[in-house]
Amino acid sequence: MSLEKKIDFKVVFGVKGANPNGDPLNGNRPRQNNDGFGEVSDVAIKRKIRNRLQDMGHKIFVQSADRTNDGFKSLKDRADSVAELKKANKEKKPDEYAKIACENWIDVRSFGQVFAFKGGNSVSVGVRGPVSIQMARSITPVVINEMQITKSVNSMTGDKKASDTMGMKYSIDYAVYEFNGSINVQLAEKTGFSDEDAEAIHKALETLFENDESSARPAGSMEVLRVYWWQHDSKLGKHSSAQMHNSVKVIAKNNPIKDVEDIDFEETPFDDVNEDIYEG
Repeated sequence: MSLEKKIDFKVVFGVKGANPNGDPLNGNRPRQNNDGFGEVSDVAIKRKIRNRLQDMGHKIFVQSADRTNDGFKSLKDRADSVAELKKANKEKKPDEYAKIACENWIDVRSFGQVFAFKGGNSVSVGVRGPVSIQMARSITPVVINEMQITKSVNSMTGDKKASDTMGMKYSIDYAVYEFNGSINVQLAEKTGFSDEDAEAIHKALETLFENDESSARPAGSMEVLRVYWWQHDSKLGKHSSAQMHNSVKVIAKNNPIKDVEDIDFEETPFDDVNEDIYEG
């Protein structure tokens, strides 16, 4: 049964000695806007949610290359492995194709997906998902540290790169970020997104950075501080998503922020909304 009540959420997380989201067009420096506030793209956040859902045992369509668990090397191969999808493609039934794809993969029925495969019998299908996630932004401007490192060595005789080729590594001492999201009931009805799927998303947000460590984000350097999860009493709810998101203000008591003790939360409760607050 599909979701019946609107959901809004807010996630607050801390970054300590890490690069939360490097910009590949800017030497992999942590993303910043023009005012110096740190940013983490919505695409990066969805990637982490997909990874956590995959860790929980859910089937994921858009998998990371280093986390593929079904042996397929492309999205087309993964889609073609489902006989019903190949049949719907061949018979050019886009609605049936979308329905089957949503039934098979939780990320498709959550975030949506565009299936645009080349071939004689291919069909282009767009699925609009009910879960929307905004870009994360730091509550204060961030200071980026730069460290020069050796980034390559000669692995074979005759390599042209010198063994002392230098590169840069970037990190942020400490910063607090927040992002908002919502789950639309009308779109959930179209994709079959259920209460169980919503709970899986909820759990993924609470454990967003588990099993996500890398050289840029060492274990423990990214921490979920709070997850606000608001479930309304109807499909549309009595309050807009903006009202719910703005009901929590993350305040910096000191600038620069050095640890979690330097922030505070101002909350405006709503009596007609079921609120769940997870404190990491």
